[in-house]
Amino acid sequence: MDAATAATLSRGGTADITTTGAKTGTPHRIEIWFHHHQGGHYIGGRPGKRDWLANMIRYPDFTLHLKEGVHADLPVTASVITDADVRRAVSYQILTERLGTQPDEAEAQLDRWVSDSPLVRFFLPPPA
Repeated sequence: MDAATAATLSRGGTADITTTGAKTGTPHRIEIWFHHHQGGHYIGGRPGKRDWLANMIRYPDFTLHLKEGVHADLPVTASVITDADVRRAVSYQILTERLGTQPDEAEAQLDRWVSDSPLVRFFLPPPA
């Protein structure tokens, strides 16, 4: 992977993802935020059901389309995060750094985010 792509991944930001529909088997492309936390790459969001999460559970391989600074289509694999400590740490970062929520307000929202927000870690294939 080139340095510019690695730098974009380490910043997080807005990207598109193309998943395979859990029910239809057809490709679905949407815009989403991705995050970098302690060496890992994550996709998460506000509490609630998400079709993209159902798609990733059924078909974990998807495409991450970088579009901020670097334009690249990266094949990646998702793993749903169930560990409460990891969910808490990543959700807190999303709330405070990405959404600009004040720390005390983030703490007040954190239990709901940990229990009800979609969160996956995605992995790039190993270098050839």
